[in-house]
Amino acid sequence: MTSVLKIVLTIGLLIVFQEISSQSKLIQSSEFETEIVDTVYSELLKEYREFWVKLPENYNPNSNVKYPVVYLLDGFSLKENLEAVYDNYWGHYLPHMILIGISNKTNRIRDLTTSQIKMRRGQAMDKDTGGAENFTKFIDKELIPYIDKKYPTTPYRTLIGHSYAGLFTINMLVNHKYLFQNYIAIDPSLDWDDQKLFKEAKEKLSTESYEGKSLFVSLAAEQLHMWDEEITMENIMDDPSEFTLFARSIIDFSTFATSQKQSGLNFSWKVYNEDLHGTVPLPTMRDGLIFLFKWYQFKSPQKYNNPETKVEDLVAQLEKQEEIYSTHFGYPFPPMIEEMFSGYGYMNLEMGQPEKAKMYFELATEYYPESANVYSSMADYYEAQGDFANAIKQVTKAFELSGNDLYKKRIEELKRK
Repeated sequence: MTSVLKIVLTIGLLIVFQEISSQSKLIQSSEFETEIVDTVYSELLKEYREFWVKLPENYNPNSNVKYPVVYLLDGFSLKENLEAVYDNYWGHYLPHMILIGISNKTNRIRDLTTSQIKMRRGQAMDKDTGGAENFTKFIDKELIPYIDKKYPTTPYRTLIGHSYAGLFTINMLVNHKYLFQNYIAIDPSLDWDDQKLFKEAKEKLSTESYEGKSLFVSLAAEQLHMWDEEITMENIMDDPSEFTLFARSIIDFSTFATSQKQSGLNFSWKVYNEDLHGTVPLPTMRDGLIFLFKWYQFKSPQKYNNPETKVEDLVAQLEKQEEIYSTHFGYPFPPMIEEMFSGYGYMNLEMGQPEKAKMYFELATEYYPESANVYSSMADYYEAQGDFANAIKQVTKAFELSGNDLYKKRIEELKRK
């Protein structure tokens, strides 16, 4: 087979994969509500706290599948940013996850700041401050248990916060690292209370282990100094004014965290030169989630696309992928999401490689035995081979799982062949 033909074939197969994946998601998710606004009453806060939940597109209430969780502070104002990133990057870059957006519309400064202060940037602070520890207890003792009881979650959690919520996020890592594996702090207010948290973090990162934890920090550099446009990343550390303390604190923290290799913390940070404080959440969430889940990114996709790869080599590759996922998540995890098993199965049917197609479809039924879609795909394989008896068995299984009349209709069609 010529290299040109391989390229053309691969591109065509990728299009088939995208179409099949989209159809699969429509069939499975259209029957269930996947976006919910929920509320929990907090005895600790003495108030109701609203949050939204977005379940994965492949969510099935009749399945035992559970998902990692992303918690987003200021969840209602930043909802579209997180959804845009997740919707575009799940699959190859990110696993299916449950997204949780916590409201911080009321008592935001009280709940997200880590100590009490009376003055900020030369002005009196007339709002309640320093309630981060109590808000942490709410998340730990009330919110997470409520969500874990009601929704199909796993203990693998990611926390995202912007500005004061970024300060809170770093405090959660430094002082309560047992709650989350991953953290994204977007333009965090590390200047708070004369860099009090930064000073705590320097001591903790120097003396404690953060093995297995990951943190991504961002800085919006478009407006490093509110009054002086001559301040740049090159000279900001020479400016001692309070107006540059916000950015200098992020730079100091990030430089220090980078140097503390012995802490075991998986750390990265990025300066966004063209972004403002209000625009930086979107690119940070994209880069941050890709960094946090770099280990998840699918290894050697070319091998799966190459028609000359042998079945036994594909099986070995999938076993390695499963080991990587299960090690990082801390519990058994399939080597592919359901949509990819189906997509690669259909690709190989199109290529005229039924042995590979069968391998993908069969593995899908092993890893996702409660999904009607995987049996429907298995039926497509048997029908393509002219094995209508086994095709009927597979569609019957799909119908038993879903009760969808479309499968019942298909059984009758197959019986007539």
